[in-house]
Amino acid sequence: MAENKSYFFCGIGGSGMLPLAMIVAARGDAVSGSDRSRDQGRTREKFAWLEQQGIAFYPQDGSGPKAGQILVASAAIEDSVPDIAAANALGLARMTRADLNAALFNEADNAIGVGGTSGKSTVTGMIGWILESAGRKPTVMNGAVMRNFSGDDRPFASALVGDAAIYVSEVDESDGSIALYQPDVAVITNISLDHKSLAELHQLFGEFAAKARVAVVNADDAESAPLLSGRNVVTFGFDDAATIRGSDFGALPDGCRFAVHADGTAYRVKLRMPGRHNAANALAAIAATHAAGTTVAQAVEALADFAGLARRYEVLGQTGGITVIDDFAHNPDKVAATLAAVAELPGRALLFFQPHGYGPLRQMGKELAASFAARMRPEDRLFVCDPVYFGGTVDRSIGSEALVADIVAGGADAVHMTTRAACGAAMLDEAKAGDRILILGARDDTLTEFGRELLGKLAVRA
Repeated sequence: MAENKSYFFCGIGGSGMLPLAMIVAARGDAVSGSDRSRDQGRTREKFAWLEQQGIAFYPQDGSGPKAGQILVASAAIEDSVPDIAAANALGLARMTRADLNAALFNEADNAIGVGGTSGKSTVTGMIGWILESAGRKPTVMNGAVMRNFSGDDRPFASALVGDAAIYVSEVDESDGSIALYQPDVAVITNISLDHKSLAELHQLFGEFAAKARVAVVNADDAESAPLLSGRNVVTFGFDDAATIRGSDFGALPDGCRFAVHADGTAYRVKLRMPGRHNAANALAAIAATHAAGTTVAQAVEALADFAGLARRYEVLGQTGGITVIDDFAHNPDKVAATLAAVAELPGRALLFFQPHGYGPLRQMGKELAASFAARMRPEDRLFVCDPVYFGGTVDRSIGSEALVADIVAGGADAVHMTTRAACGAAMLDEAKAGDRILILGARDDTLTEFGRELLGKLAVRA
């Protein structure tokens, strides 16, 4: 990328935009932006921190874009949005988040792309931590805060700025932008229904894998089976034929343990994250970093200290014997993985779910309902509020009531309440010692705040 560019990010606080803005800013480019959430007074601490990093903010009223800048904005954002209209009037060049990220990614000598329906952010964080621990100084572009890299001075560490020559990034199939990336190592965590049909996903992931020097593919995932025959494939999983093979999985109160078999050697691994799916994520990260030149022993040692990601089964606290957990689960596969982790330990689960949009409910509502119904235990209870909605022209004819009706028809205990506050009050009334309260959902930074509010109210009650 050329030096000394000036970027204007429309929607800079988004999970994919913020880390990218931090990477280009750290490389010396000028960055300014706007965000509707900031104008609405939401997540003030995040925007205050960004301003402390030297990013200039403007209201989303068209006053921000300036001549000579490059506009970074979602391809889906309407031209009627004032910032977009102003940028168009100025004739600004425009890039999507994926355009800019792919340009940085493709310039790296060692580019590791992590794709798949679920686990991308966790595997990306694991790879980044393994490489950093091995002294490789990677640049990491992630969609979630990586707790190993966060602290008081970096509370929103969804990016790690290291050498430009080694770039690790999750890549998105939902908008087809995965096709922009030219990976040295391509990781495919799994393939399942999310934003596109399975036929489309197979094509996108197949082309992504074929471009790489090494494709790291999940041997346990049935939908990934067509990719296993590639000439450049290394496999991971608990399948006996996997190149990087796991065995002897066991759940622990504070995570999990398992064995890794590679190159004729067995290694013992202990993770601070629960669930067999996270063991599989670790196997993917071990395989990817091994393909990039680190040893399996280095990876195993680093993973013992991997603290996980914000909102990936993140324990917010415990009071009165009740544990509150924050989790990103929002599609059928992620819900199934989270509920499987819940079931590994005793105790009832009181689940709160906020669908991440009306569009996703139309696309995968039936499959989402089936995932909840199949994985919830008889004693578990689910509370669902209306989908997240920040404005716009989306069709809102299918809402949470249809999802809950399908879950109940599938035999699970679920209830629809219009507001998040009503769901919270109902869970607090019902919660007792030994229960776990889980906050599930995506695309809304205030979900974590909601979980902490519940924890605070439980502490007062205790």
